[in-house]
Amino acid sequence: MSLSAQTISIVKSTAPVLAQHGEEITQHFYQQMFKENPELLDIFNAANQKTGRQQAALANAVYAYAANIDNLGALTAAVQRIAHKHASFNILPEHYPIVGKHLLGAVAHVLGDAVTDDVVNAWTEAYGLLADIFIEVEEGIYRENENSQGGWRGTRDFKVVGKVLESELITSFYFEPADGSAVAEFIPGQYIGIYLQPAESENRCIRQYSLSDAPNGKQYRISVKREDNGQISNHLHDTVQVGDTVQLSPPSGDFFLDTRAESPVVLLSGGVGQTPMLSMLNSLVANNSQREIRYVHSAMNGKVHAFGEHVSELATKHDNVEQVLFYDQPTDTCSGHQFSGLTDLNAVRKQIELPDAHYYFCGPLGYMSMVSETLKGWDVPAENIHFEVFGPHKEI
Repeated sequence: MSLSAQTISIVKSTAPVLAQHGEEITQHFYQQMFKENPELLDIFNAANQKTGRQQAALANAVYAYAANIDNLGALTAAVQRIAHKHASFNILPEHYPIVGKHLLGAVAHVLGDAVTDDVVNAWTEAYGLLADIFIEVEEGIYRENENSQGGWRGTRDFKVVGKVLESELITSFYFEPADGSAVAEFIPGQYIGIYLQPAESENRCIRQYSLSDAPNGKQYRISVKREDNGQISNHLHDTVQVGDTVQLSPPSGDFFLDTRAESPVVLLSGGVGQTPMLSMLNSLVANNSQREIRYVHSAMNGKVHAFGEHVSELATKHDNVEQVLFYDQPTDTCSGHQFSGLTDLNAVRKQIELPDAHYYFCGPLGYMSMVSETLKGWDVPAENIHFEVFGPHKEI
């Protein structure tokens, strides 16, 4: 399917209006959709609705589509990222007409008389094309997951076989298939979806957590920070126990380590953002990689810092691994960190600015903005900069 010239012209001309009213449109969209289709509350993250992050992410995505309607190739990376998220939530083709109905209805509601029949027809055609693109890409992901060794489609029952307190805030959970068979491999950096229904919740809750260890074909590990007012993180910490059964969706995500490269790797993280970095680090070491590896982590202090001893041991055993540790507010009992205070990458520039290095980073949004701005200031090529945003995507 291709769009008519008239449709492309109309959609592109409406892009500035969507940018101006985007979040108002998406707020109305979610309100109406959940009112008429409450079953979708079993899929969407209510916490992200409350913070407004999901509305902002959708508004940005709609604008990007309108602005690039005549050059959809520019959206390939975004489509892949969103499709992986959708696959983890088990979004199906029948969901797209529902979304389209309410999204176009929200546009008409907010923009009023500015929405002519020509605009409605153009956006209906454009949305249909976009839906077809996502359905095709997501079906490819579902098939790949299902056909891979140890893979599956949708959700699968797993037993909690381990629960380990890593720090005052972070606990690791180990999962093995309830049927005792193998699990699919994943690329270090990817995440799994976990499907839960706390007793106090009217709806099923789905959360995506980065896998925090190297693939081993037998089990998965996630490491979860207890968040203030975090319904699911607190449910995992307080209620989920060894022996319980949970449902998981297959590993997904377009943020992952290029395991074929030989260039240096710099892994930067803040707080629990180190979980995908741990998977990368452990995988590199497990495969006897000779690449230069720099592991730069920022934590509040030793009480909340997880995996510190583990990374230190790896750095001691492997000459190509070097750890740099920042503590924002170290206590009198803290040790092992090289720097106190907020992270300043310029202080370790000589250690981490390596020829042809690839930089992977994750953490709080403010931290990631700092890392991104610093790397760009060092003229690191854009193709060597990789990052993961927990939750709805945001450009850094």
